[in-house]
Amino acid sequence: MDRKFYKKIILIFIFTAAFAYVESAVVIYLRQIYYPQGFHFPIKKHVDLLLYIEVIREFATLVIMVSIGALLSKKFWEGFGYFLVIFGTWDIFFYIWLKAAINWPTSIVEPDILFLIPVPWIAPVLAPVLVSLVMIGIGIDITGIFDKGYNVKPHLIHWIIVLLGSIFILYSFMCDTNAMFYEKYPLPYKWGSLIAGLMLYLIAHIILRNKNVRSRPNNVE
Repeated sequence: MDRKFYKKIILIFIFTAAFAYVESAVVIYLRQIYYPQGFHFPIKKHVDLLLYIEVIREFATLVIMVSIGALLSKKFWEGFGYFLVIFGTWDIFFYIWLKAAINWPTSIVEPDILFLIPVPWIAPVLAPVLVSLVMIGIGIDITGIFDKGYNVKPHLIHWIIVLLGSIFILYSFMCDTNAMFYEKYPLPYKWGSLIAGLMLYLIAHIILRNKNVRSRPNNVE
């Protein structure tokens, strides 16, 4: 990997850190509006214009990150690798800025609402951070593979394992959406499901490497 690759990765980290600050600022504003005494569960039941705006903003955030990944490479899978790096670093810096600005979360296992599409995702802060670290690692490896002149082309077994991993992880996030309306976080977070999903992601990536990197140079489609 040459200097140009490392420079690109560093610039991605700078961009995502700045972009995460914008995201954290929005969350701080919303919490000042709805939770002036501090954010806590249960969340307030409300369906108003701000809620619709927030859902659209979340979708727009994904569009921005996907677009940047596509701009960084003409090759789909290389661009996807950059997207993984962008998303992962953005998510981690989001919590870093919240901690710096309002000293939240108070602990790494404090529950948070991660996402609202299509239903609220609820998990301790540590859970999305672990997912983000895996995304960053896999993303940097994928983009590094292309930089070395090799190709990445997923096979059926890779898709199956990734799908299973995604089901495990999403289940851990979405299985207890009613928790937001309870006085206490009612069900223990399903760490086993999260870890199983992350392990499947890593296994899928190892298979991807073994089937493509060792035997397929970049000019082989």
